[in-house]
Amino acid sequence: MIPPADSLLKYDTPVLVSRNTEKTPKARALKASAHAPPPPGPVPPPPKPTSPSADAIRQQSEEILDSILPPRTWVENNQLWVQQVSSTPCTRMDVVHLQEQLDLKLQQRQARETGICPVRRELYSQCFDELIRQVTINCAERGLLLLRVRDEIHMTIAAHQTLYESSVAFGMRKALQSELGKSDMAKRISELENEKRDLERQVNEQKAKCDAIERQEAERRQVEEKKHTEEIQFLKRTNQQLKVWQLRSHQLRSRKVP
Repeated sequence: MIPPADSLLKYDTPVLVSRNTEKTPKARALKASAHAPPPPGPVPPPPKPTSPSADAIRQQSEEILDSILPPRTWVENNQLWVQQVSSTPCTRMDVVHLQEQLDLKLQQRQARETGICPVRRELYSQCFDELIRQVTINCAERGLLLLRVRDEIHMTIAAHQTLYESSVAFGMRKALQSELGKSDMAKRISELENEKRDLERQVNEQKAKCDAIERQEAERRQVEEKKHTEEIQFLKRTNQQLKVWQLRSHQLRSRKVP
């Protein structure tokens, strides 16, 4: 028989429930069907009957214990095995041994001392279940209260895990979007740089054209000013000559008059 994985939670001896995969309702009542045969010799006398109240309290404690910590089952060779949690009261040495086993398993499985560690969480959960088992045997009400505390812790951790996973997924989506946006922005930057170079080239061409036009206009203006100056000088000489001619004509006319 291959037992399930070792756990800090204390279990009874595995019991064969059935030879097929069908589960029977109460495995604790079928512990008498274990493989150990009855010892040879005379049958020992039955134990002294206990009071009904003690039996009822013990049965109620076992039922509460089974509801808090359900038995683990597995199938081997088409046979169903059930292993209930132990209902034996614990002693001080059991608690000391539990602490030693917890430290040993933390070291063997190389659990991290800080941060998020599934191994450390699993071992401490098993240790807490064992403490609940030990407390429930002595006081069922205290065990039920610890069960509420355990369930609340599990719900809180599950909520934090869900929030963490959703935040990680959100971060991944944003990272992918940023990567896509980064490539788009890089492409846009390249396009704008090309457009900037084209505009700078056009500006340089326009500046060259403007300088050429200014030089042409300056040369043309110089030619026009020279031509205009020459015309002015010609007109001035012509005017001066006309004045001289008129003056001579006037003098000649004045001489001819008696």
